[in-house]
Amino acid sequence: MAGARAKVGKIEYRPRGRGLDVEVFLFSDLRGRVSRADLLALYHYSFHTLICVTEGEVTQLVDFQSVACSAGSLLVLRPGQVHSFGRDEGWDGWMVLFRADFLPSETQTTADLLPGLGLDRLPDHLSLSTGDFEAISEVIARMRQDAESDASPKDVHALLRYQLCALLVRLTILQDQHVGPTVGRTPGLQRFASFRALVEQNYAGWHQVAEYADALACTEKSLTRAALEATGKSAKSIIADRIALEAKRLLAHTDGPIFLIAERLGFGEATNFTKFFKRETGRTPLGFREEHKLAK
Repeated sequence: MAGARAKVGKIEYRPRGRGLDVEVFLFSDLRGRVSRADLLALYHYSFHTLICVTEGEVTQLVDFQSVACSAGSLLVLRPGQVHSFGRDEGWDGWMVLFRADFLPSETQTTADLLPGLGLDRLPDHLSLSTGDFEAISEVIARMRQDAESDASPKDVHALLRYQLCALLVRLTILQDQHVGPTVGRTPGLQRFASFRALVEQNYAGWHQVAEYADALACTEKSLTRAALEATGKSAKSIIADRIALEAKRLLAHTDGPIFLIAERLGFGEATNFTKFFKRETGRTPLGFREEHKLAK
């Protein structure tokens, strides 16, 4: 399991002695492999992780936001996000770790066989009904058992790959059923989806709404209307939120000087970055870093 600073190296990504690109285990197993200090630390993820809470209650931290979870909660953690398991101890759950390149690409399978894996359509937090929770738990438990099979690594690898694909498609279907069939089909929401994808790609260089409007061949007003329809926030706020989030991540999981972080995020002067960060978060960059200092 890769992440910020040396502490993260103690959480292994692959099972010992196996050339597998996915790992499935219970959080209670992880609790026995690392120290409590490791579990309390913030981790910067370079891979995808699913956490399905099976018992108890826990408040975890995802990108510095508290997420209350109980049995049936499923967290979807993506590369680049910052996460902490929280301080609650009376809980357990399945963890599924994998890299995006473990999934088949469009050139490797036909669209009708694998109709979209749902990684972008899944929310950060999904609450499963009792029946769906049992079905998802059964699939993950089966993956864990199959990963320990004495079959050839090549066959196990292929089996886990398609089991993971089926799991993600099932989760996508559940999410679509939850939000309803018409969500995301209006022109405004479709425009916002394109805008959000552009922000993810260009937030460090494009700070103005006009730059995104030009790329999407629309007006700033129409882009702002789309953002308001989708989130209740303006397009300008969406851009600022994404820049501030990345600033928080960099401050929490790197030791780089403030001026280098400012440059990385497209600010010509560190003072401008500091003013922006304080306006968006209410804290100075140094104050935020001290508050979220990672354990060494």
